[in-house]
Amino acid sequence: MPELGLVMLLLVGLGIVFTGLPAAVVLITVAVAGAAFSLVTGTVSMPILTALPGRLVNLLENDLMQALPLYVFMGLLLDRLPVADALYRTTLAILPRGPAAQLMSGTVLGALLGPMNGSVGASVLALSRVVAPRLAAHGVPEPTRAALVAVASTLGVVIPPSLVLILLGDAMLGAHTIAVTTSGRTDRVINTQDIFHGALVPAGLFLVLCLIAAWLVGRRLPAADNAPEEKPSTAQVLLAVFTVAFLLVLLGAVTLGFFYAVEAAALGAFVLFTGGLITGRLRGGVLRDVLGQAMAMTGALFALLIAATTLTLLLRILGTDRLVAGWITALPGNELTVVAIVLFAIGLSAFVLDAFEIIFVIVPIVVPPLLIRVADAKWVAVLLLLTLQTSFLLPPFGYALMMVRGTLRYAGSLGPLVRALIPFLIAQWLVLAAVLLMPQLAHVGEKEGDRSRSTPELSADEINRRMQDMLTPIPDIELPK
Repeated sequence: MPELGLVMLLLVGLGIVFTGLPAAVVLITVAVAGAAFSLVTGTVSMPILTALPGRLVNLLENDLMQALPLYVFMGLLLDRLPVADALYRTTLAILPRGPAAQLMSGTVLGALLGPMNGSVGASVLALSRVVAPRLAAHGVPEPTRAALVAVASTLGVVIPPSLVLILLGDAMLGAHTIAVTTSGRTDRVINTQDIFHGALVPAGLFLVLCLIAAWLVGRRLPAADNAPEEKPSTAQVLLAVFTVAFLLVLLGAVTLGFFYAVEAAALGAFVLFTGGLITGRLRGGVLRDVLGQAMAMTGALFALLIAATTLTLLLRILGTDRLVAGWITALPGNELTVVAIVLFAIGLSAFVLDAFEIIFVIVPIVVPPLLIRVADAKWVAVLLLLTLQTSFLLPPFGYALMMVRGTLRYAGSLGPLVRALIPFLIAQWLVLAAVLLMPQLAHVGEKEGDRSRSTPELSADEINRRMQDMLTPIPDIELPK
């Protein structure tokens, strides 16, 4: 009964939007209700549901999961330590005074701290504390302040080694493995490192366009009277220089393969934690509070991952993935057309699901058949990453927008905020369109022979046959017809 899976996905979206419950609660509730209905109607037999414990154990044994608490911990440490303030003041000292410098400094701060913050939510909190008050002091209107904080908080999504990028890399590895095995191609299965490389140039393009947009927006704003002077101290300059150098070395080491993402997260967390202890900013109640928040946020992420894994297993049992695969393999047109249609569908789901939910629920269902049609997995991964970044800013339910409106206590209507976002959304969509039309942007610096597309394209009938072979029921367990 594959249609039941579609109904369950619809219920997930409606539940997240209208109930106000955490996404993990909605996902597990829908999964349990769907499983109970399937058992009562005889669609699913109980033995096949026993695959869930093994699936969850394999999930939690993944070494990459160690990065989740480390990135959360780093984000909380960055919010407690004076790193952001030092970086912001030092950047301002380099730029000419005025509202444009304030907007550009906020953008640079988001780009520097975003990859280490671990999540968009942590970036929003840090930028709201450091950047928003200063923008207000320089006369920047409230909608522009909120838009700048929202956009800057998403820069860490596309700049490696971000948490979203790591989780997407793990999901793409599984999806590409299924696609290569099913199609019989000889492609090398991509990993998180490949997606790091592919995202660098698009991320750089987006950062440059954001800086240009911030400069253009700031030029039209009048300078505030009696704006505070914010010259950095010598200690702040030294801290900023050390932080930038450390981040660049860490980013370069991860990108070049000297460090794995988990190792980079561990090193970053250790350096920040040690610095906090030495300076006395992480003692007593402060340290307990940071550790408590890290545990709570990590638990929420793991709960979401476990709930999503449970739901996707049931969707596979019901055959919803085969239904979706049939739709994607039957799409007319070339690779560009198929990718654009799938990205559009994922973009629509972003109105009700955030990036983590899309990675955990939508990607395992939609991407494997897409990669059977489209062999360039790195290109698809980068496009997905840019689409996920866009999902954080899509009004009215974009996660970054909702976080900013709550954190800054934004009192205005949504219209002015959306208008303030337009220059940055245009920049985002330009980069997405450029990568869509020029796949080579995801392969800059790639060695010859890294990609293999030596096997001919398969017909829709052959793809369907191989998908059915891959999804053949295991012995002694009866799958629904």
